[in-house]
Amino acid sequence: MIRPLTLFLFVLLTGTLLAQEHSRKLPMDTMFFSEDAVRIKGANVPYRVESGVQPVYDDTGKVTAGLHYTYYRRTDRDDPNRPLLISFNGGPGSASVWMHLAYTGPKVLNIDEEGYPVQPYGVSDNPYSVLDVADIVFVNPVNTGFSRMAEGADRSQFFGVNQDIAYLADWLSNWVSRHDRWRSPKFLIGESYGTTRVSGLALELQDNRWMYLNGVVLVSPTELGIERAGIVEAANRLPYFTAAAWYHERLPAELQSMDLDPLLAEVEAYTRATLLPALASGMDLSPEARRTVAGAAARYSGLNAQEWLDNNLMPTTAYFWKNLLRGEEAGDYTVGRLDSRYLGIDGTAAGDRPDYNSELTSWLHSFTPAINYYLREELGFRTDLQYNMFGSVYPWDRSGDRTGENLRQAMAMNPYLNVMVQSGYFDGATNYYDAKYSLWHLDPGGRMRDRLSFKGYRSGHMMYLRRPDLETANEDLREFIEASLPGENAARY
Repeated sequence: MIRPLTLFLFVLLTGTLLAQEHSRKLPMDTMFFSEDAVRIKGANVPYRVESGVQPVYDDTGKVTAGLHYTYYRRTDRDDPNRPLLISFNGGPGSASVWMHLAYTGPKVLNIDEEGYPVQPYGVSDNPYSVLDVADIVFVNPVNTGFSRMAEGADRSQFFGVNQDIAYLADWLSNWVSRHDRWRSPKFLIGESYGTTRVSGLALELQDNRWMYLNGVVLVSPTELGIERAGIVEAANRLPYFTAAAWYHERLPAELQSMDLDPLLAEVEAYTRATLLPALASGMDLSPEARRTVAGAAARYSGLNAQEWLDNNLMPTTAYFWKNLLRGEEAGDYTVGRLDSRYLGIDGTAAGDRPDYNSELTSWLHSFTPAINYYLREELGFRTDLQYNMFGSVYPWDRSGDRTGENLRQAMAMNPYLNVMVQSGYFDGATNYYDAKYSLWHLDPGGRMRDRLSFKGYRSGHMMYLRRPDLETANEDLREFIEASLPGENAARY
């Protein structure tokens, strides 16, 4: 027989637990565990999942925020030297959902072979995950995913290029200490604005947390504070225009029949040798030379020569997205910003830019239900908080962005540190040729050339959504991790 007091305490405790389980306040220090296994490259890989929240502290030791993370640890390998991959997405303000459920993790969302949403929503095993060679932690910065500021916290300490780097470096150092991962070779991977984040973190961790990295992976990188505005930015668009036009079969027959890789090499050479000097000439370019350049650019881009002339040989990407497929023959579709394989329908055919980003609506269609189902139902992270696919982080302080130079300096000071760039050819937001340009200017002297590499894929910003590229990109990442482990070799020049 249950005594009344015992019953009361039981009901009170149960009610308290339920209130904590379903709450709009984030518990600032908690974790949930589960176990699973996945077959990767024909081998069974058992793993433990830790879905938790770890506090952010200010200089006085006060909790100012809680960051939600998901940590995958292979359980049949008790190796303190096992690599650790720390993963961030971008925005700024974007959750870690994208690479978590579509690239490196042991689960991928249900999409078709090209990356388009399908129902029923959900996830399945990822046979290409790099969990076989590295443990992985996916981190949500403040106000993304389930991560939140503490009540009364000052927004200005989080939302800026250098503020973001500073608090995340402290958080990561604490996370590594809590999880006994100081001996592990460490790799950072960031996508889009996440490349700014991890480039800055490479030096911040090294200089102020004394944590040295083995590798940094830049997926669809931003400019990293490397100057390329004006005519350089305008000229650098042409190879991307070519790639997207090739995909949609808008090029002349002799170019359309070429394989994409040699075609892009040809257009890159033309961009450097002819288009960029022509743009630098400005009004001094003769009318005849101007028409010649417009004709060549039209041939490579799918736009016509008059469009190039009307835009002073510098049509914008927004103009391209709106007008590449304009006309009855092409269907009057717009093409996507982040992935130009995706099509959209505008209210009017006329205009200078699309009404919406067709690729992003498609991605949100499939990612949002998948991450909410997976975290809440499979991993047991129960909360009434909304999972912020994109959180409130604005205004964002972009001043003092020297992250490219920071990454170069970290590499110079750390002979173990290698860098790889991964880009999709059909990405119009952070185009692949800009990524190459940034890579070249990370080390303009070329003395670290052997530690810098580029990989391109026939897809867009999230190049891993296309199934063949999911396999190839993970294999490139796997090889990069394994090649960046020096073994017994000392860190010296």
